Amino acid sequence: MAANYKDYYRILGVDRNASEKEIKSAYRKLARKHHPDVNPGDNASEEKFKEVSEAYEVLSDKDKRSRYDQFGQYYESGRQGSPGGQGGPGGAEGFTFDFGGFGGDQPDFGAEGGFDLYEMLFGSRAGGSQAGHTRRRRTVAPEKGRNIETEMEISLEDAFHGAKKSFSINRRRIEVTIPKGVQEDQKIRLAKQGEESQAGSGDLLIKVKLRKHPRFERTGDNLKVDVAVDYITAAMGGETCVPTLSGRVTMKIPPGTSGGRTFRLPGQGMPRLKGEGRGDMYAKVNVQVPSELSEKERNLLGEIRKLRQSEA
Repeated sequence: MAANYKDYYRILGVDRNASEKEIKSAYRKLARKHHPDVNPGDNASEEKFKEVSEAYEVLSDKDKRSRYDQFGQYYESGRQGSPGGQGGPGGAEGFTFDFGGFGGDQPDFGAEGGFDLYEMLFGSRAGGSQAGHTRRRRTVAPEKGRNIETEMEISLEDAFHGAKKSFSINRRRIEVTIPKGVQEDQKIRLAKQGEESQAGSGDLLIKVKLRKHPRFERTGDNLKVDVAVDYITAAMGGETCVPTLSGRVTMKIPPGTSGGRTFRLPGQGMPRLKGEGRGDMYAKVNVQVPSELSEKERNLLGEIRKLRQSEA
């Protein structure tokens, strides 16, 4: 066999009796492995990708594969035998190809059809100047559609409880499930919802943006909130209600609590996207002092002041 002969079955790593499904599976595996986007700047992988694509173009087409199998077989018989035709299997067929130095009558399926018999058997002709030379057409497997990226703004409540959202893109209505615990700038991938092409659709990547909440501030899986505590409770101790995204919880206030003090409430934060449980809530105390006092309140506070001064 000529050194430049391309065995498309060997290139794809399949048997000559391989089914269409086996050929397609082998091609996809090799195309993914050697795709230029996966191996940027790797010339060897790029050439391998083109070679694999060329083999698949022929073997995936019933007519092209039949002609390839036919003329490949006759080429083997003709080259190994003698001009008298004794080189075929058992010498019975007596079939031989004699291209007469690239001239004369040669089987030619035309450059327009992309099938060059001689080049398929022997590779490019030396110098490319002989009569009957047919220009080779490079083939590249069609690529699937590109991925599409977009953004979606959601509320903190959506990220806490999870939600279903729908929107339109490229005249298509898309529905997406927002998972519990999703964070700012994380991407949700919708397979095969991107740009369409004959080779398959790309994916749709949705970057999540969280709308600013009027009460809560999020840091990872934790939440922060300001809690108003009246000055008497802060001084004497007691309890206060703390709002959460799932309701309210009661928090104990120790006596002598000053403004700005922060208390940790375990498990009252955001659901963990990849794990169990929830983050924590951090409640910051804001001590509330009334702007106006009744006469009785003023008298009582005055007594307290005198008492503290006498003890000082």
